[in-house]
Amino acid sequence: MDISQIKSRLNQLQSQTSTTKNFWKPEPGKQVVRIVPYKHNKANPFIELFFHYNLGNNKTYMSPVSFGRPDPVQEFADKLKSTGEKDEWIQGKRLEPKMRTFAPVIVRGQESEGVKFWGFGKTVYQELLGVIADPDYGDITDAVNGRDIMIERQTPAEAGNQYGKTTVRVKPNQTPITDNKELLQTIFDNQADLTELYTEPTYDELKDALANYLNPSSDEETTTNTTTTSNGVAASTAPTSNTGTTATADTKKTENVEDAFDQLFNS
Repeated sequence: MDISQIKSRLNQLQSQTSTTKNFWKPEPGKQVVRIVPYKHNKANPFIELFFHYNLGNNKTYMSPVSFGRPDPVQEFADKLKSTGEKDEWIQGKRLEPKMRTFAPVIVRGQESEGVKFWGFGKTVYQELLGVIADPDYGDITDAVNGRDIMIERQTPAEAGNQYGKTTVRVKPNQTPITDNKELLQTIFDNQADLTELYTEPTYDELKDALANYLNPSSDEETTTNTTTTSNGVAASTAPTSNTGTTATADTKKTENVEDAFDQLFNS
C-alpha cells in the first residue's frame, strides 16, 4: 500500500468537506477583487471547466471534456446534432457541457481570508481577456504593478431579467497585491488546486446519468410534459390534447433520441 497516496486522498476529501470557503461570488452591489497568479499554473490564472447542468436530479456533473477525456453525454449530443433534424439538434445543444471559467482572487477588505475562486461566464471572461490583451493594461495579476477589478452585481429585479447582471471594470491605477510580505507569501503558497475541489465522474457514471435523463423512472414522471430550456431550467408545457396528435409527435421525438442513444452505445 502506498501510504503517501492514501494521505493525499485524505487531504483532498477533507478539503472538499468545506469547499464553500474556497469559492467566492459577488453579492448585489459593488465589490473589489484582485486576480492573483495561480500557484498551479503560473502561466495562466484562468481555469476553464465544463459542466452538465441539465441531466436531472438537480445535480451538476463536471464533464471529463475539461481534461480532454471522453464524455458520453458530449458524444451523444454530437450524435443528435448530426442527424439533420432540428429537434434533435436543439436537444444536442442542451446536452452539451457548458464552460465556466474560474480565477483565483483575493477580496479587498478580506485579504486575510486568503485566495478564493471566482467563477464567471463567457461575457465577463471575454472582457477580462480583452483588457489583458490591451498593451495599455497587460498583466493585471502582477504582484507589484497589477490592477484591481471593480465588480458590480445587479439582482434580477435591477437588471430586468431572470438571472441578474455582472459587470466588471479594471481599475486604471497600478497597485501591489499587498504591502505585507508575509501575507503576500501566504497568498502565493496557500492556494487550493481547483480541479481537486470537484469530483470528475467516470464515463460509465455519466452514461448512466444520461440514460436516466432520457428514460426517467415512473416516480419522476408527472402528468405534464417537461422540457429543458437552453439554460438548463425545466419548464412545464400544457397537457396534450385529446386528439393525441401532440402525444404522438412527442413519442416520435423520444424514439428518435433513444434510437440515437442505442446506435451510439450499443452498436
